[in-house]
Amino acid sequence: MIGVIGGSGLYSMEGFEGREEKSLDTPWGQPSDPYILGRLNGQEVAFLSRHGRGHRFSPSEINYRANIWGMKMLGVERILSLSAVGSLKEELHPRDFLIPDQFFDRTKTRPSTFFGDGLVAHVSFADPICPQLAELVDASCRTTGIKAHRGGAYVCMEGPAFSTKAESNVYRSWGMDVIGMTNLTEAKLAREAEICYVTIAMVTDYDCWRPEHDAVTVQDILGHLVANAKSAQAVIAEAVRRMPAERKCNCGSALSHALITDRNAIPETARKKLGLLVEKYLA
Repeated sequence: MIGVIGGSGLYSMEGFEGREEKSLDTPWGQPSDPYILGRLNGQEVAFLSRHGRGHRFSPSEINYRANIWGMKMLGVERILSLSAVGSLKEELHPRDFLIPDQFFDRTKTRPSTFFGDGLVAHVSFADPICPQLAELVDASCRTTGIKAHRGGAYVCMEGPAFSTKAESNVYRSWGMDVIGMTNLTEAKLAREAEICYVTIAMVTDYDCWRPEHDAVTVQDILGHLVANAKSAQAVIAEAVRRMPAERKCNCGSALSHALITDRNAIPETARKKLGLLVEKYLA
């Protein structure tokens, strides 16, 4: 099954068949919304509205652990994540897509690991995006005529307020490409869950570093959001169509050398809670 995280508008995309809602309970609580299951271009797909239908959760309120755990419960092995972002580069225009290969963490308050409470794991996160998925999404953008940029750094801020001009200019001086509030946390948890993950960053506007920033109207941004949503549907449909049956990456074995705790010291409560992820390594 292929997971798609984004806005609830994806549920109405053309060709999505056999729609079924599924609510899940996880060890971390409830996900943002029921998962919408169905078929798209012959593939089983699970859609999830990151902020909940009606956009009920701010970036810091999202239950990321429940969202990713629910995907794992459903048997999802790959996640295509759509995210609205601000541009930190002149050449990244509104309505362009970016497929980043790096993240920079500026979050402060949100949990971003499943581990702890007696079971310690340190996954490799040097390359946080699945290369196989990134290549597939890049090809899907080209096929559908969407202007996409391959590679770059997504700085993930806490929010919900946007950056100050000082912050925005510092991020530019660091070489960051786009700024958002959600995808780094998802990527970390997906890696721990051994799920392939890729971000499709959709530029809605320039961040506040740009002198013309204050002249951008709400109508301008909404127009870009609507256009990006339409483009996103086309890219997702093509990416799902192209999705190979076999994973040719290391994402599916991310925990194989990551579990640090002595097996005899792992509390039964931790073993039970995290069994979905670790039991194959502890058996």
